[in-house]
Amino acid sequence: MLIGDKLGDNQQVELIAQHLAERLSWRVDVRQLRFKDAYRAGKPDFRSGHSHVDWSASDAIAPPWPDLLLTVGRRPSMVALWIKEQSRGQTKIVLVGRPRRWLQRFDLIIAAAHHHVPTLPHVLRVGLPLITADAAGIAAARSLWAPRFASLPRPLFALFVGGPTKPHVFGREVALELMSRATHCVAQAGGSLWVTTSPRTSTEVVQALEDALPENGQLFRWRAGDPDNPYLALLACADRFIVTGDSVSMQVEVARSGKPLAIFPLPVEHEFFERLRRMTARVAYGKSSVPVLARFVRTLQTLGMIKFPRDVAEIHALLFEQGFAVRLGEPFPTRGTGVDLDLDHIVDRIHGLLDGLEASAVRGSDQRADDC
Repeated sequence: MLIGDKLGDNQQVELIAQHLAERLSWRVDVRQLRFKDAYRAGKPDFRSGHSHVDWSASDAIAPPWPDLLLTVGRRPSMVALWIKEQSRGQTKIVLVGRPRRWLQRFDLIIAAAHHHVPTLPHVLRVGLPLITADAAGIAAARSLWAPRFASLPRPLFALFVGGPTKPHVFGREVALELMSRATHCVAQAGGSLWVTTSPRTSTEVVQALEDALPENGQLFRWRAGDPDNPYLALLACADRFIVTGDSVSMQVEVARSGKPLAIFPLPVEHEFFERLRRMTARVAYGKSSVPVLARFVRTLQTLGMIKFPRDVAEIHALLFEQGFAVRLGEPFPTRGTGVDLDLDHIVDRIHGLLDGLEASAVRGSDQRADDC
């Protein structure tokens, strides 16, 4: 398992690895990568290599090369491709998410709804990303925080705030609109509001949230390693949730809990071009794609001239369609059972990648026994 520094990404491969170990009794070795300062936020040009890795802070990587690599994200997948080259193509790569290019160099691609990639034999489509909240952490947070929430008027609304990610805009005006609509919902229900920010929330947005906070509202400003972070406690104890549309991970964690969820989609910059980009993705990968145009788009992507897009609106649409969420301002959905994870199907596909290798190993073992 080759992981980087993004917790949400890492959690997805950790879930798969844990299931592989439980079902197939495979040994899973973890290699943690850390990246040079220039590439922690900045994106390196996508290629096979490891020049972006800070090896002084990372786990060592050396032969013997693994039978299978499970990875996620731009930065770790670049190293995965390099490892496959060193193994002369023997190492199989399972990538969670969309590759930036070179689809055929990956042996299995696990793509959620917001990742637009072609429908190919080695692409496994899943609905929601493989994200779920830490059950043990939620239980511990419930015990610690439930007394602190006990005196608050119910229903308790949790507002989870993300931050700007291309092409979405999230400045002061958007934050004030969000708070206006959220406080209206809270006032109508006669409840209370607890707002928590995240690593991507800008100082400008935090200030706007504070300026617009209702009298009985609470605001947590995210700080790294802060033990007083109420996020897990709110997942455990809040009655209704509002999540900004940029944060797929927070939306999915609430949806999997089965609690009422409202999404506040963020506006996009250069809206005309964003609509064109989404239309191009539908042409290439949608249910009603145009074959000639689809092949043209895929050729451009194979050549690296355009990227495989990511569209969080597809996650919103899936949650809306299946009744797990509404747009902020609409009546909240009733509490449900939550969204299941289909890890068995994923493990079956991964197991299939190594069937030939395992059969070869068994034959080799039998031959050695005969020789003895």
